[in-house]
Amino acid sequence: MIVENLKVFVTVSEQKNFSRAAELLNLSQPGVSLHIRNLENELGAKLMHRSPKQVKLTEAGHILYQKAKKILALYDEARRDIQLLQDTVTGSIHVGASFTIGEYLLPRLLAEFVAQYPQVELQVTIGNTWEIVQKVRKQELHLGLVEGTVTEPGLTITPYMKDELLLVAAPDHPLCEMRQADVSKLHHWSWILRESGSGTRAFSDRFLQEHKLEIKRTYVFNSSQGVKEAVAAGLGLAILSRWVVRKELESGSLQSIPLKGIKFTRDFSTIQTVDHSPSMAIERFLQQLMEDARRLRTRGLG
Repeated sequence: MIVENLKVFVTVSEQKNFSRAAELLNLSQPGVSLHIRNLENELGAKLMHRSPKQVKLTEAGHILYQKAKKILALYDEARRDIQLLQDTVTGSIHVGASFTIGEYLLPRLLAEFVAQYPQVELQVTIGNTWEIVQKVRKQELHLGLVEGTVTEPGLTITPYMKDELLLVAAPDHPLCEMRQADVSKLHHWSWILRESGSGTRAFSDRFLQEHKLEIKRTYVFNSSQGVKEAVAAGLGLAILSRWVVRKELESGSLQSIPLKGIKFTRDFSTIQTVDHSPSMAIERFLQQLMEDARRLRTRGLG
C-alpha cells in the first residue's frame, strides 16, 4: 500500500538514516530499502542519495517529503472519521512519560484504558523530561507526559495536573526533629539529585540557586528509586514528588520536612507537536487522562 511506502519514506527522511528508521518502524533494513525502491520505481525518480554516514534527499525527494506529510495527515484524518462512524477505537499509541509520571501514575491509567479499548495497541517509553521532549519533537512519540517547565519551540504544552513536591530525609536526620524548618537551616547539608535533563533535577536546582544554599556535597542518581534509597540510607536531603515517596512516608523509611512559608508545586503537562493530527485513540486517551486527573483532584491528590 502506498501509505506504508510514504510512512517509511518520511521516517527515513527525518532520521537521515536507514538503520534508525528501520528500528523505529520495527522493520528490517532491507525491508526499508524495498519500500524506498518501490516508491522510486512508481514515481520514476531517484528520491535519496545514500552514503555510509547519512541519507540526503534529492530535489524530487524534497518535493515528495512535503506532499507525503500532507497525504499521511489526511489519511489519518480519514481513518479517524471512519472509526467515528464505526464507534470502534483502534490503532496504536506510542506514549512517552517522564519517570515520575511513567512509574507512579501511568501504569494504572494504562490498565483502565486497555480495559476500555482493548483493540488499541499501546507502547510506552519512559525517560527524563528532556529525553521525552526531544522524542516528541522528532515525532518519535505521539504524545508526551512530562513534569516541570517546558519551553521547546514547535510544541503544544498543556498542563493537566498539579504535582506536590516534598523535602525528604532519613528519619534520623537532624532536620526531622524540627516541626518546621527555616530555609536558612538547609545550608551545609549533602543533597541527592536526579540527573541533568530531569524535571525533578531542574526544580531542585532552581530551589538551591534561588536560596543560595551552600551545599556540603551532592550525589547524582538517574532514577527516583535511586534517590529514595540514597536518602533512606542517610546520604542527604532530596526534593521528590509526593507520588514518588508516598509508600516510604507511610512506612516511615523517609520523613517529610515542612519548610516555613514554602510549598513546592509544579505542573504535569501533555506535549505534542504543533502540527499534530491526533487519532481517535489518542483523543480518547487524553480524555481519560483528564478524567483521571479530575478524580485525583477531588481526592486532594492532584
